[in-house]
Amino acid sequence: RSAEVFRFVFPLVPSATCPLFLTGTTAVLLLPPQCHLVMKLNGSQRCLFILNTPDCSQEDGFISYLRVAFCSFPAHLFPLAIFLYVSRPVPPRASCFCPNLSAISATLRLTHNVAGVTFLALGNGAPDVFSAVAAFSHPHTAGLAIGALFGAGIFVTTVVAGGVALVKPFTVASRPFLRDVIFYMCAVFWTFVILFKGQMTLGETLGYISLYVLYVLTVIISAYIYNRQKRFINGPLQNSPAHVPESEYQPLLPYTESTTQIFLGSLNPVDGRKWRRKPWYWRALKVVKIPMEVLLVLTVPVVDPDKEDRNWRRPLNCLHLLTGPLVCVLTFNSGKYGLFYIQGEFPVWALTLAVGSFLGLIVFCSTVNDRPPRYHFLFALLGFLVSAMWINTAASEVVSLLRTLGVVFSLSNTVLGLTLLAWGNSIGDCFSDITIARQGYPRMAISACFGGIIFNMVFGVGLGCLLQMFTHDNVVKLEPEGLLGWVLAGALGCSLAISFVLVPLQRFHLSRAYGFFLLVFYAVFLLVALLTEFGKIRMDW
Repeated sequence: RSAEVFRFVFPLVPSATCPLFLTGTTAVLLLPPQCHLVMKLNGSQRCLFILNTPDCSQEDGFISYLRVAFCSFPAHLFPLAIFLYVSRPVPPRASCFCPNLSAISATLRLTHNVAGVTFLALGNGAPDVFSAVAAFSHPHTAGLAIGALFGAGIFVTTVVAGGVALVKPFTVASRPFLRDVIFYMCAVFWTFVILFKGQMTLGETLGYISLYVLYVLTVIISAYIYNRQKRFINGPLQNSPAHVPESEYQPLLPYTESTTQIFLGSLNPVDGRKWRRKPWYWRALKVVKIPMEVLLVLTVPVVDPDKEDRNWRRPLNCLHLLTGPLVCVLTFNSGKYGLFYIQGEFPVWALTLAVGSFLGLIVFCSTVNDRPPRYHFLFALLGFLVSAMWINTAASEVVSLLRTLGVVFSLSNTVLGLTLLAWGNSIGDCFSDITIARQGYPRMAISACFGGIIFNMVFGVGLGCLLQMFTHDNVVKLEPEGLLGWVLAGALGCSLAISFVLVPLQRFHLSRAYGFFLLVFYAVFLLVALLTEFGKIRMDW
């Protein structure tokens, strides 16, 4: 007998399965409801729907933003909850990350080229990479990762590069520019193939990450060849800069701070001279950021190789041996392992606290205030790990928050990724690169545009999928959210292809007209993406 299959969505049926009911010649298929349907209910039913719908569960992160918005706030105060979500403080950037990575690179005696495409690339791209890894951890938010990585790539290669060209027209270095564009095109094309296939295997993931290893080797070899040719043409340098004796800059009267003064001075995140020079709105923002900055100072050790004492703060660094591992335990996997009891009797966090206190006491008794110990570089490793855990925690919360906003405003994860998440991760790079260009270093700015996004793309997708394979299956499903995913991939590929063709035709000179063209390209892309999201542009497959 012929059967008609009807798809009914009952908002208040809390079932993760799809039961099939047969009634005569009709088969009724009950599919689990989607979370975005909550906005079609009245205020009294929304909390029950959120609590009983599997699609609304938020396993990652410390806060269930959907439950807080729909269950903790009355219906008439729901707009206030959304306003608080939108206007919440921005999570900390990788300000503590880069000095420690620089110290690790100096300890390992890496060249500037190798450090720039490895550790420093990780420091600059940490928010993007960790946001992508956090998004890939759940099937509901995988579209955020694709949207953020592709959206950030388009934003950087058009808006940032166009802004640099508008501020300071210049001639780009031909070989590094072509090298970076070619490798980035390869990464984008590989990602396009993976999205077309709809899945990613373990071998493809390892090969995807190996693409960046090949990029690093290319940078090293090309830098070696360039430096050798330069030495052959110019010859060895005869005059070395004169060494200025340090005694000339030593204070006339020696002054030694006490341990208490060092500790209290290290906790102060405000520079008095800068505070007096800055306008009122900068001070207001600084007051909002002070609690988070103090928390980072208390938990993240920072080793700065540019300072004479390498930022050694004896009482604070000894405290870091207690607070740093405790942060790692309590933030890893949303604190699930930190609250675990060993044999049901002793919590993991208490054991970490005891071991950290013992190590801190040993370091405090065996060191002095005015001279860092020989093993001070180990604090850079600890700072690197704690910074990574803080950034990963912030990224998980941002991903959960963006998914909540997507449910409320009926926006797909992809459009949230290519707008809010991509802008949030890239706007700092935009201002810093344009500032560098204004100071007369446009080549450095344009190199930062293309070099960092290669790392973000390869490790954001590769590492996210690899971690998924370790916890779930050996195959990760990757499906773009309809036509918008292909619009993203096509726009990024077109922007790179245009740069690959037009820049050599202009003899590698980036003019203001070319910068204006890139900004118009991004505006057109954003318009097409939004029209596609809201159904104005559609394609019947």
